[in-house]
Amino acid sequence: MDSKLELNAQTLELELEWFSAVLNTRLKMHFNQPIDVGSIYDIQPPDLTSFGSVYSELVRHYNFNFEERIILILALVPHIRPDLLDVLFTKNKELERGFAEFGGLKGHNHGGFLPTGETAVFILSGHDLSLRFKMLEYFNPTHLFFKHSILGLDDSRENEPFLSGSLYVTSDYISLLTVGSTTKPNYSARFPARLITTDLTWDDLILEDQLREEIGDLQTWINRQSYIMNDLGLSDKLKPGYRALFYGPPGTGKTLTACLLGKATGLDVYKIDLSQIVSKWVGETEKNLAKIFDFAENKNWILFFDEADALFGKRGETKSSQDRYANQEVAYLLQRTETYNGVVIMASNLRNNMDDAFSRRLQSVIYFPMPKPKERLKIWQNVFSGNLKTDENVDLSEIAKKYEISGGGIINVLKYCAIKTLQKEKEKVTQTDIENGIKRELSKEGRTA
Repeated sequence: MDSKLELNAQTLELELEWFSAVLNTRLKMHFNQPIDVGSIYDIQPPDLTSFGSVYSELVRHYNFNFEERIILILALVPHIRPDLLDVLFTKNKELERGFAEFGGLKGHNHGGFLPTGETAVFILSGHDLSLRFKMLEYFNPTHLFFKHSILGLDDSRENEPFLSGSLYVTSDYISLLTVGSTTKPNYSARFPARLITTDLTWDDLILEDQLREEIGDLQTWINRQSYIMNDLGLSDKLKPGYRALFYGPPGTGKTLTACLLGKATGLDVYKIDLSQIVSKWVGETEKNLAKIFDFAENKNWILFFDEADALFGKRGETKSSQDRYANQEVAYLLQRTETYNGVVIMASNLRNNMDDAFSRRLQSVIYFPMPKPKERLKIWQNVFSGNLKTDENVDLSEIAKKYEISGGGIINVLKYCAIKTLQKEKEKVTQTDIENGIKRELSKEGRTA
């Protein structure tokens, strides 16, 4: 068995035993049953100093107190010992329903009790109102639980107590505290983003020299940010992170460049699903974006917002309450992107679509033009450099001069040609195949060959 996994398991067994004793004592106190201690605080947590597990290191690193350890292990229980919370399903016999003070939720698929903020506060404070108020500090967004993305508290429904939100451990820490390593986050409502990668290299991206130099500036910042901020002593003058806008026609390499930057610097690139972010409901877009940045905080990821003008675009004059809320969203987005210590790349087809206030805060505004004949020829030669060959009558130089088409469009033509050669049982691609493929691509944009 893996040593990290085994150490985590041994440590968590001790923590669960302690938590169980605290929970049972709180319930006995609640139902006026005899207990062996004066309060739950007389039940001392286990000494984890001799354990080298991730859990014990986390507790020592942050010097978690009694309350913080209870909240952390409570959030972990559904993942490691769900039956331990079954006792909280106890019904109030007079009302024939659960006890409101226990909090908790029933999951869609999970059969156990899912703790809420209310559950944690009940265990720690019972009916002591002053103690309850003191517990609220642990659910403040400025608390290290939330600042360091260890725990989260899902937003409760409008006008409902905020402690009724589900208490959860972030996916990174679930992995760290159990198997001892992190995993890539899956796409979810809480994190509506997907990891994007590429098997291509910089040699496959045909760009003008000026454009390559601008991208090189961004790559240098990523690789040498620590040196610039710390060794050069500029941390008091420069904000952390980097914000860039890639703009230009579709298919000109904006997404591929983001992927290659991640590949070259060893950073994960996450493409944000804007359909899950932008909402017509007042304040919801801000909440959705906050989830993204909270999740990504301190992960050193590249966040890639495609078609970003849907989020960061120009707003009209403030003529209605809806306009005011939209402008508030822009202000909020500006603040979050400026404080994010990683790299934010926004992509848009049109530069003029972007809000001026946001554009002024960008470190780079990089234009991806349609490739010129020289670049188009290199792309055509690259795509037909593999096993799929062109016959001797194909003139790629003439095709590159004649047809203005993006690199992404050329890739689509390649796919079309591959299909046609198979259908016609040919060994090589003909000029007609390529030109028919180009016509299909141009028609998508309302253009003719």
